[in-house]
Amino acid sequence: MDARDADLKKELDATLQTRRELGEEYESALVDSFLEKVDQRIDGAVERRVRRQFAEQQMASARDARSPRATDSWAERFGFGIVSLVLAIPLSGIGAGTAHLPGLIVTWAGIVGVNAVQAARSNPGLFGGRRREKSAQSSDWED
Repeated sequence: MDARDADLKKELDATLQTRRELGEEYESALVDSFLEKVDQRIDGAVERRVRRQFAEQQMASARDARSPRATDSWAERFGFGIVSLVLAIPLSGIGAGTAHLPGLIVTWAGIVGVNAVQAARSNPGLFGGRRREKSAQSSDWED
């Protein structure tokens, strides 16, 4: 039994004692008063829970927004790939038209390079690199 339950029990005892002293004509008013106090307690408890859950959701959203993956959605990566392939057509024509096969090779090496950098930025560790994990003992000031 916590302090709130003890307070509510005291309120009920006081209401019953008042009813005995005042008589039955005040019974409905006393019951209404007691129920109003119970409603206030319930409303307060619900409000505290809602606030806590809302704060937890905001904290989770803030953590997700700060994560590097939050900015790199699947649609963004897909769009980047489509745009690079669409631009590859005129760039291939320009490269092959001006420098023939070596120009085409350089053009496609550039297209592949740009896409590789984008993939590495979106997925650290994709090309053998390791993500650096913070240890529990390291602080934000350490490198």
